[in-house]
Amino acid sequence: MMNRPNNVNAPGAQPTEQGFFGLGIAPGILGALARIKFKTPTPIQARVIPLAIRGDDIVGIAQTGTGKTHAFAIPMVQCLAQKPGLGLVLAPTRELALQIDEAFRTITQPFGIRTVCLIGGASMFEQMNALRRSPRVVIATPGRLNDHLDRRNLALHNTVMVVLDEADRMLDMGFAPQVEKILSYVPKKRQTMLFSATMSKEIMAVAARHMKLPVSVEIAPSGTTVEKVTQELFIVRREAKLKLLDKLLARYPGPVLLFSRTKHNAGKIARSIRDMGYRATEIHSNRSLSQRREALDGFKSGRYKVLVATDIAARGIDVIGIELVVNYDLPDEAENYVHRIGRTARAGQAGHAISFATPDQSREVHSIERLIRTPLPISRHPEIPPERFTPAALPTHHRRFRRPRIRHV
Repeated sequence: MMNRPNNVNAPGAQPTEQGFFGLGIAPGILGALARIKFKTPTPIQARVIPLAIRGDDIVGIAQTGTGKTHAFAIPMVQCLAQKPGLGLVLAPTRELALQIDEAFRTITQPFGIRTVCLIGGASMFEQMNALRRSPRVVIATPGRLNDHLDRRNLALHNTVMVVLDEADRMLDMGFAPQVEKILSYVPKKRQTMLFSATMSKEIMAVAARHMKLPVSVEIAPSGTTVEKVTQELFIVRREAKLKLLDKLLARYPGPVLLFSRTKHNAGKIARSIRDMGYRATEIHSNRSLSQRREALDGFKSGRYKVLVATDIAARGIDVIGIELVVNYDLPDEAENYVHRIGRTARAGQAGHAISFATPDQSREVHSIERLIRTPLPISRHPEIPPERFTPAALPTHHRRFRRPRIRHV
């Protein structure tokens, strides 16, 4: 039993001129990384990989878009290449699970290690056939994995490594009972890695129950935003949002990811954007798996300029080159703001995030500012009537932040 993860600096904490050499990675995997042109590890990779290869349990805290997937994929593939057993990765959303599976396949092929992706909305029959081919890596959402376990389509008794990816999101989505059930099938003698953007009490409780003296690797404080993303806030009445959006889309020629609070509103916004003359699609829980994959593939290929999404997709969209993230609606929880804007400025690139707040949403804005530890710069558009937060909405401690000058655009 443990109280807190040990906070240590792993060997190779900073990327060096040697790149992935010197982290304990086997030559075969180094060759696979070279073929996909991976040259320099990200900070989370440089710190986690040596510890994971050593066999430590790990709690990794890092903002989204920092390369966490390969931080656990590389050690898992190396482990499975050296000894028998199964690797299990749990993810909160279908999109994230598919993204993880894609990342694994780039490095498993030289070793003949098969993967299987078990997610809702996909064919159960095809997944059962894939399981009969004895995959060594199982990547799954909790609900679908439990379906297969209940039907005895697979067993987890020989699992040697478990990864809980985006664990905070899994808990937020109510998957805790399903995760607990899955872990009851897994041997206690195993290696466990947990990755999260936040170090909450709930995450600590999961670590205490299921991990043995884990090492904590924290790349950035909880709530830290991506380094190269700039942020901007517009205070706008609800009825003026679409007009403002139209003006802003004309200024940004690149890919735009827009977040809506509800799936119903996501569909309405996507239709309105198409009426403006832009190619737009949507991704949310009301869309089938094939529709969601078509939307994401179309966004990646440039077929769609704008992808309208709900928070279910905030951590499942790994697209390099998103120029702008728009928070058309502020998120229900301040933590989701960090995950949303982390979809831009990925892989060291720059990006921009614009948020719309209605005059009565000062409290929501203040919660975000407290989390990211900085005020959001307020902008105005010359063709949109200027608005201010209503006095009734201002929290009593709102003056703690000194707002920057308003920038006219």
